[in-house]
Amino acid sequence: MLVDHLVLAGGGHTHALILLRWVMNPRLKPQGLITLINRDSTTVYSGMFPGVISGNYHLDETLIDLRYLADRAGVSFILGEINSLDIFENRLFLEGRPPISFSMLSLNVGSETVVNNKLSKANDLVSSIRPFRNSYQWIKNFENKSKEVNSLPFTIVGSGFAAIEIVFALRKRWPNRKLRLQVLSNKLNPRFKRFLKLSKIKIISSKKYNHEGPCLFCTGSKAPKWLEKSSLKVNKDGRVLTNSCFQVKGRSDIFAVGDCGVITSDVRPSSGVWAVRAALPLAKNIERSLLGKSLLKWRPQYFALQLVGGFSAKNLPTAWLFWGPLIIGPYSCLWRLKQFVDRSFMRGFSKTLNMQFNKKMMACRGCAAKVAAQPLQAALKLAEIIKLDDLPEDAALVESSIAGGSWFQSVDGFPALVSDPWLNARLTTLHACSDLWARGASVTSAQAVITLPPIHQRLQKELLTQSLAGIKSALDDQGAQLVGGHTFESRSPMVENIPLGIEISLSVNGLVAPPLVPWDKAGLKPGDDILLSRGLGSGVIFAAAMHGGLPPKIVDETLWTLSKSQHDLFDPLVKNKSNLSDLSLIHACTDITGFGLLGHLGEMIQASNANRVKASLKRIKIKLFINRIPSLNGAKNLFKAGYRSTFSPSNRIYWNLLKADKQNKKLIELDNLDSSSNQAEMNFIKELLIDPQTCGPLVISCDPNISNDLINNGLWERIGVVEFI
Repeated sequence: MLVDHLVLAGGGHTHALILLRWVMNPRLKPQGLITLINRDSTTVYSGMFPGVISGNYHLDETLIDLRYLADRAGVSFILGEINSLDIFENRLFLEGRPPISFSMLSLNVGSETVVNNKLSKANDLVSSIRPFRNSYQWIKNFENKSKEVNSLPFTIVGSGFAAIEIVFALRKRWPNRKLRLQVLSNKLNPRFKRFLKLSKIKIISSKKYNHEGPCLFCTGSKAPKWLEKSSLKVNKDGRVLTNSCFQVKGRSDIFAVGDCGVITSDVRPSSGVWAVRAALPLAKNIERSLLGKSLLKWRPQYFALQLVGGFSAKNLPTAWLFWGPLIIGPYSCLWRLKQFVDRSFMRGFSKTLNMQFNKKMMACRGCAAKVAAQPLQAALKLAEIIKLDDLPEDAALVESSIAGGSWFQSVDGFPALVSDPWLNARLTTLHACSDLWARGASVTSAQAVITLPPIHQRLQKELLTQSLAGIKSALDDQGAQLVGGHTFESRSPMVENIPLGIEISLSVNGLVAPPLVPWDKAGLKPGDDILLSRGLGSGVIFAAAMHGGLPPKIVDETLWTLSKSQHDLFDPLVKNKSNLSDLSLIHACTDITGFGLLGHLGEMIQASNANRVKASLKRIKIKLFINRIPSLNGAKNLFKAGYRSTFSPSNRIYWNLLKADKQNKKLIELDNLDSSSNQAEMNFIKELLIDPQTCGPLVISCDPNISNDLINNGLWERIGVVEFI
């Protein structure tokens, strides 16, 4: 059985290339659980970053999508900030979540810019070049500052190649702004001085920092502080000392490379050049180590070819070539060579991933893995449980009394949506809790059934610990408890990405405390407003993510939104209900999950009209304001690009709700508030209406008197009204 847990800490160039190796050659990937941890879902290719500042590249062109790369390699991806390492218990500690245990660890966590912390914390005009995205945003912010701020000189502090490239890039970005380069005079290469002066960049030789105006530090790098505190042996820059096999001194199970590691016998500067070169020998040693084979020694070349970009006096791109003491340039042809090298590096990721892409449609996960409505309804009928279809509710009433309130119970779950077991468990729990929220109940307790892949007990313990902690994090936010459960080992074939083999189901209990009354689906009333708590589109976003079809930030934003509990939406609702004599101003509620907005609104209309017919009341319909229906960032464009959840075709049966019946009546009418919408746009909106949602929004039907308050609080969007047919 699989026993090893290899953790790749950090998504630097070296680890990114190792993942790419395993995508290209799956047979080389070690057996066992492999986890990549990084504080961002992407990593910036440092060689192109100055080009981003100058405007030659867009930031997205320089990003390596670590989440998708890990997914294609069959590696679990965890988005998290590492803040400490326990080398005695073999655990990595992450911000805001439980520690990660490992049997083998590879460190490629990058570095931090050496800067005076007191100065940087006390002055928002001071920044460091790393992290790259932060400094880039900091630079862009000055373009919107006052004329007074922009009239101040902009200073770059540093004598190395990075500082040179950045100051030239800023000159290209700001042709007329006062720029200064503060250097140690004995460290600045004479070749640069003439071109700095031609570019009207003032050179300051001083050890003291003059902070008259914005100041960007490019003053060398040091490894993260937590590495030094981990008891690992480090040099003066905090870089972990290793042997020629990249193994940390005294630890055969820990490797270190890149800016955070250095081979003791062959010290080289922290540079992307050596980090890239180290990828192949490190990959081979990790693979050999896990197979029990002897490791290979690596001696990095003494000199590395480096191309340093700049700009001529006419603001045209140029570059220098450095090979140890040899200096050539600056020439425009060397700039073209640098562009070719950098673009080729990035093209290696995109081209390889596209080549390895399986054109066969992959089945969607999360709530999109549920059984379609047609076979479900047929099975309920054949099993003579038709009541559950005629009058469906999100949670079942277990007990009710005037004194004790109403107790509800629901059950939900699905195959793993993401490869991070903690996040997956949190999402699954929040998804299950939404059935209770839809009844107006506060969650009190839950029991979980967790099925784990057939791997070694040590790895099962790790996955189970992360999953239980994820469940607990979602319940703790609500003051609820995990009171029991059950665990199984799967007998299904194991998936390549092991954490995706986890399946979680939860039985969730909740209370509607007196004097409040429960909500149900059957309470739609004419004149009610229909409100939605957040945007739609998670189904198509996750479908596109599996195929690498969208920017990583869209996935990050979506997961961040879905991981937020919606239980706090009840505070203003309960407050309104408690202060009014009518405790039923929320007339109906449901959560939008696998059947999409149309399917779940259809359930509300069906149940409400069944009650109205019995009471000899006129039937109702819902008018949807299609241009007011919110969507998650990027969702609509994905429909236009042709992406769909694999569950969407089953949900198209709900388009029948938009069609007129024999009496020319529609149960759901689309009101096109924007007459400019064409038929194609309408088709995309119809796809959004049936998109299956995981951790989807709540929808309520309420009196207009309180809908205005809810909308004004910024928590809800008015998407329709209830009218007579």
